[in-house]
Amino acid sequence: MKTTVEKRQAAFRLNANLLDRLKVEARKTNRSLSNYVECILMESVYGEPNETTLDAIKEARSGQFAGTIDTSSLEAFMKSCGE
Repeated sequence: MKTTVEKRQAAFRLNANLLDRLKVEARKTNRSLSNYVECILMESVYGEPNETTLDAIKEARSGQFAGTIDTSSLEAFMKSCGE
């Protein structure tokens, strides 16, 4: 079973201040600059929510949810979401 992902080298020109900031943020998350930028780009390109999530966002923003969410425990939370 192949578990590796093909990677290709790429060169980009970035604003010096942006590059410095990216390096700082990468260090904060204990990642290499390359990995940090790749994660940001992946989220940007593939991070769109699916239809179920979009419907839930619309419902939450509209205030149409008539129930009460119980956050006292995971079990209570799951039960209150299902009603």
